[in-house]
Amino acid sequence: MKPFIYFSVLMLLMTSCKNKSNSAESVQEAKEPVVFDGINSSIKPGDNFYNHVNKNWYDNAVIADDQVGVGAYRFLNIPQQELLKNILEEVSVAEHTAGSTEQLVGDFYASGMDTLSINKRGITPIQPILDRINAISSIPEMLSFVTTQMKTGDYSILGVYISPDQENSSLNILHLGQTGLGLPDRDYYFSDDASTLKIQKAYKTYLANGFELTNEKDDAKLLANKVYDIEKMLAKSHKTRIERRNIKENYNKITVEDLDKKHANISWSTIFKELGTAVDDVDVRQPAYYDTLNSMLSSVSIEDWKLYLKANSIKSHDDILSKPFQDASFAYSKILSGQTEQQSRSKQMVRRVDQQLGFALGQLYVKRYFNEDAKKRALALVNNFQKTLEGRIENLEWMSDSTKVKAKEKLFAISKKIGYPDVWKEYDVTINKDKFFENVVALRKSEYEYELAQLNKAPNRDEWHTTPSTVTAYYNPSLNEIVFPAGILQAPYFDLYADDAVNYGGIGMVIGHEFTHAFDDQGAQYDKDGNVTNWWTDEDYEKFKGKTNQIIEQYDAFTVLDSLHLKGALTVGENTADNGGIAIAFDAFQKTPQGQGEEKIGGFTPEQRFFLSVARIWRVKMRDEFLRNYVTTDPHSPPMWRVNGPLMNFTPFYEAFDVKEGELNFRTQEERISIW
Repeated sequence: MKPFIYFSVLMLLMTSCKNKSNSAESVQEAKEPVVFDGINSSIKPGDNFYNHVNKNWYDNAVIADDQVGVGAYRFLNIPQQELLKNILEEVSVAEHTAGSTEQLVGDFYASGMDTLSINKRGITPIQPILDRINAISSIPEMLSFVTTQMKTGDYSILGVYISPDQENSSLNILHLGQTGLGLPDRDYYFSDDASTLKIQKAYKTYLANGFELTNEKDDAKLLANKVYDIEKMLAKSHKTRIERRNIKENYNKITVEDLDKKHANISWSTIFKELGTAVDDVDVRQPAYYDTLNSMLSSVSIEDWKLYLKANSIKSHDDILSKPFQDASFAYSKILSGQTEQQSRSKQMVRRVDQQLGFALGQLYVKRYFNEDAKKRALALVNNFQKTLEGRIENLEWMSDSTKVKAKEKLFAISKKIGYPDVWKEYDVTINKDKFFENVVALRKSEYEYELAQLNKAPNRDEWHTTPSTVTAYYNPSLNEIVFPAGILQAPYFDLYADDAVNYGGIGMVIGHEFTHAFDDQGAQYDKDGNVTNWWTDEDYEKFKGKTNQIIEQYDAFTVLDSLHLKGALTVGENTADNGGIAIAFDAFQKTPQGQGEEKIGGFTPEQRFFLSVARIWRVKMRDEFLRNYVTTDPHSPPMWRVNGPLMNFTPFYEAFDVKEGELNFRTQEERISIW
C-alpha cells in the first residue's frame, strides 16, 4: 500500500545561499569563483538560452551503456549511488549484531550479491505461487489469491493504498486506484506510431519469454496475446494522466455496502476483511476501472485470468529471480528506455537496498557523508524564500486582498523537513544473508503491515516519503510540507564559497519551485491544513485558472524529437512551479549584497550569473527512447523547457542579456505569463 503523495521530483542538488538581512548566513567572498565554461557564443541567449549555456557540454557528453541519461536532474543520483555502495560493501563483509542497522542493510546487500545461489535456484522461489494459481477454479478463489499476494507486495488487478482523506486530512483512509497494466501508460495500448508499436511488440515478447521460463506447455506467444488483450480491455477504462490531475473528479467516497451492491462479482467486504482493513467506506478514485473489472470477471474465462495472474507474478518477481528472468525483463526495458547494457549487480543492489531499507541505509549515509551545517543553512534559506514569496503575494495585481490573506496563511503554515527524519523508521523484519528472494518478500510484507497500521489514524507527520540519501525534493499538499533530503545537501552543489548568484540560481529555483507547488493548479485547491476546500473568491480563482491555461497553451507549442509535442495539461503544475521558482529566487537574490551590486565575475554581471546557474542545473542528456517515454508519462517538462519556458516569461532575463525582438524565444511584454 503506497500512500498517495503529490511529488515534485526535482532531481537537483541543493546549494548554500545568503541574505542581506542575515549576515550570519552570508559568505562575503568566493574562494574560487564558479566558472561557467562551455558557453556557446554562436547561439544567442534570446534564441535558446539552454543551448547557449549547455550545447557544448551536450555535444560532448557520453551516456554510459548502462544508463539512460547523464548530467544533472535525476541523473545526479548516479554518483550518489557510489557513496551508498561504499557503505554497503563495507558493512556486508563484517559481522554485526542481529537486527542492527548494519546487519539489516549489510546482509540484505550480501544476499543479493550472491548471484551464484540465486541462479542455482532458478524458478524454485516462484513455483509455489504458480502452483497456487494453477489450483484456482473460481472467481472468489482468484480474488482470494489476489488479496493474499497483495500482502507480500505482489499487486495485480486491485490498486489499494492508504493516505489522508482529501476532505479531512487529519485521517488516513483507504483508496482504490486504477491499475492492472504492464505497459507504462494506458495510451501505449492504443497508439499506432512506429516507436509505440515497437514497444508493444517487445512487451508481448517479454510476456512470452516469461511463460517459456516457467515451463508453460502451450504456445507462449498465444498465451502472451491473451494477457495483453486483458490488459488492453482494462486500459480502455483508465483515465488519462491529464484526467487524473483533476483532484475533485478523482475523489469518490462510497460505503462498502454500496460498493458491494455495485460490484457483485468482486465482493469488496470479503476482500477488505482478508486484507485486514476495517473500513465502512472507501475513496474510489477511478470508478470506471472497477466497473470494468467487475464486468470482466464474468466475461473473461477463469483460465485466461489465471494466465494474466501468472504473467503478473512473473513481472513482480523477475528482478529477484535467476539471470534468464532478468535478461528477459531487460530485453523489453531496453526497447522502452534505449539503455543498451544491464547495470552491474552492485548497482542494482544499491538501488534495491535504498528502496526497501532506505531509512536504515540513510542513517549510515548521514553519519558518514552529511554535513550538519548544511541543514542549518538550508533551513535559514527556506525561511528566507518563504518571506520573499509573501512579498510577491502581497504585490499581486490580479488577486484580491481577502484571498491574499488566505494565501499567506497557507504559506506560513508550510512545514519544512530538511536533511533526515527526526524519528527514524524502524524495520521489524529478519534478514538472512543466504535467502535473497525471501528477504525481498519479507520486506515487502513488512512494508504492507507498516502501511496497514496507518489506516484510520492521523497521518504520521514525522514520516518521510523519500529516503535521506535520494537526490530529490518535494511538496506534499495533504500535509502542507516541503522536504529536502540530505542527498541534495552536498558538494559540489552545496558550496560555502560560491557567490550568491550561483547559489540562488541553483537552489533558489528549487526552493522557489517547491513553495510554488502549494499554489499550482492542484496545490491551490488545498487549504493550509491540507484539505481540498475553496479558500479563493470566485473571481480570483477564475483569474488564476485563466493564467494556468496560458501556461498550458504555451507549453503545448514546445516540441522535442522533431514532431513530439509537450503535454501542457500534464505538465502545468511543474511548469507553474518552474516559472514561480525562478521569479521568487531572483527576488531573493536582489536582496543580497551581490544582487544589489554591479561587480562582474568571470566577465558576467550578477544577474547574468544567476541565469547561467539556472541553465546549468538542468544540464542533461537523455536517450531518445527514454525522452519519448518521459514526455508521455512525466509531469515535468524536459530540461531544455524547464529553462527556456520560464525565461521567455521573465523580463529580468531579457534585461540581463539584452534579448531583442526577432530572437527566437522573444515574447512581447503582453505575451509574458506571470502568476506568482
